[in-house]
Amino acid sequence: MVVVENVSKLFGQRKVVDDVSISIPKNKITSLIGPNGAGKSTLLGMMSRLLTPDNGNVTIDGLSISDWKGDDLAKKISILKQANYLNLRITVRELVAFGRFPHSKGRLTAEDQTFIDEAIEYMGLSSMQDKYISELSGGQRQCAFIAMVVAQNTEIIFLDEPLNNLDMKHSVEIMQVLRKLVDEKNKTIVIVIHDINFASCYSDHIISLKNGALVHEGATEKIIDSNILRDIYDMEIPIQMIDNRRICVYFS
Repeated sequence: MVVVENVSKLFGQRKVVDDVSISIPKNKITSLIGPNGAGKSTLLGMMSRLLTPDNGNVTIDGLSISDWKGDDLAKKISILKQANYLNLRITVRELVAFGRFPHSKGRLTAEDQTFIDEAIEYMGLSSMQDKYISELSGGQRQCAFIAMVVAQNTEIIFLDEPLNNLDMKHSVEIMQVLRKLVDEKNKTIVIVIHDINFASCYSDHIISLKNGALVHEGATEKIIDSNILRDIYDMEIPIQMIDNRRICVYFS
């Protein structure tokens, strides 16, 4: 269980995250939503120990995140940051193998190879595993980075805007894989996401931030509500039910 207690973060004089307390439900997809500059990526960074809170604390399984040993934490949580750039001539398989480093320290075992194989297959990359990352499209490259996270085989996965700049096909494929990871492998996934329809269709729990503060939190069907969305985004967002899913018609 990831528990965030009264965390705040300042960049200069600006409080980017302001006294936020949340609990992340296990074995669910939790989406962090809100306008640009709401503090979503900063909050995710503190939950993954990429950033240190100025105030408050983050605990994982009851232990302060600052007290976890690096190797142990890397076997518990994995994170995919928003910007992923590699100036290396490596293949898809070699990239995915990096996910096993916390376990193998660079000496891959037969067990590591099995996790790598499964992650590549899970992301539909088997036919291109020997291609160089530089040869892939943006969507394929993002799938390869997510395969690396899957190969790490952590209980908790943090993803910062993994759909950024992706086409519809790759966006849907990635969200379907995340759903499978929760439903089939009991992962706990926290994702920063801008498209509220993806959040509506694939997540179980939604946390919304605005101006650095927590404004709404709850089950997806509770948050995907016109009144609540108006409070978050300052615009009218009608909701239509399509195939028992709440679809936000924000472009009308």
